[in-house]
Amino acid sequence: MIIITFVILLAYGLLIISFIIGFDKVREFKPKNNWKPITKFSIIIPFRNETENLTPLLNSLALLEYPRDYFEIIMIDDDSSDNSVELIQEFLLKHLGVENNISIIKNIRTSNSPKKDAINTAMQQAQFDWIITTDADCIVPSKWLNTFDAFIQINRPKLIAAPVKYTIDNSFLEQFQSLDFLSLQASTIGGFGIGKPFLCNGANLCYNKKTFLDVKGFTGNENLASGDDIFLLEKITEQYPDEVHFLKSYDVIVRTKPQSTFKALTAQRIRWAAKSSSYKNNFTKLVGISVFLMNSWLVIALLLLIFNQFLWYCLLILFSIKLILDGILTYKYHAFSKQNFKIFNFIMSSLYYPFFSMFVALTSIKTNFIWKGRQFKK
Repeated sequence: MIIITFVILLAYGLLIISFIIGFDKVREFKPKNNWKPITKFSIIIPFRNETENLTPLLNSLALLEYPRDYFEIIMIDDDSSDNSVELIQEFLLKHLGVENNISIIKNIRTSNSPKKDAINTAMQQAQFDWIITTDADCIVPSKWLNTFDAFIQINRPKLIAAPVKYTIDNSFLEQFQSLDFLSLQASTIGGFGIGKPFLCNGANLCYNKKTFLDVKGFTGNENLASGDDIFLLEKITEQYPDEVHFLKSYDVIVRTKPQSTFKALTAQRIRWAAKSSSYKNNFTKLVGISVFLMNSWLVIALLLLIFNQFLWYCLLILFSIKLILDGILTYKYHAFSKQNFKIFNFIMSSLYYPFFSMFVALTSIKTNFIWKGRQFKK
């Protein structure tokens, strides 16, 4: 038991320490004040039954501080059964000057992945060289495009991952999701910092259209329901390892909402876990295995206390070191994204997470899963 505990702790500890170091290696980007925009963007936003979320998104898009003729917004309707389309049309009528930037098209379904199909559909219409994807339940910052443009001019990348954060209240469910999500975001930045990019988020992702076509887009994983972001990152990183970057800037943080119920949260995480067996990046697999072993061993060690009281020491040491390392990494993203770090909430979430993680892992073994009223195959 002691040997297993030591090996798991060593692997996990080295991983999180590398992310902590990597996080600091990615410098925060601040463009010059007199920057002249030259990049043109096609913003792609798939949506389905998003009536309650579209107005905040559209309002934020209308406030973008970027030349109107330098970007377009393509909204792809994925078979909405509510009045989402009508809401967008009403918004355009009320906001003169915005209507020329926004178009609404129907998704052309060809695979098991509605979102990949939506992006492919929009690609056929996109006029500009740079693609930015976000989600219908997001809010974008006013300097979003300005900062991307400045970063592109300096770094000449093929793909840019960018930060996301949750807008939350004080409920435990939302606090838990926020802390978990922030740890993922911190790990994402850390991975880029050590030259091992393995995560990104389609709610704030930018890439060159020609590069997307050169790597054949989603070909090879189009039948996986999710993964429009990570699989594309894997492809572009493999072909252009030095031209994939993370844009660490407060001015590009996209805000989104956590899941409103435990059932919805579980469904989301099962959807995320369902694609893990298809990852090609060995580092991504190593991270997944290390995190799973750490969390599952905490649960197993707790159960084994019935037979061996000495495991209290192993369990206490294991959890304490994990708590400290996770806390340092998560705090760094809290500071960067200007959010308060509440120690009590962090400890409570850390106690709960191993059980939640094992539950999701075991549940995701099932062949199918349900997301937003649809059933998908893994």
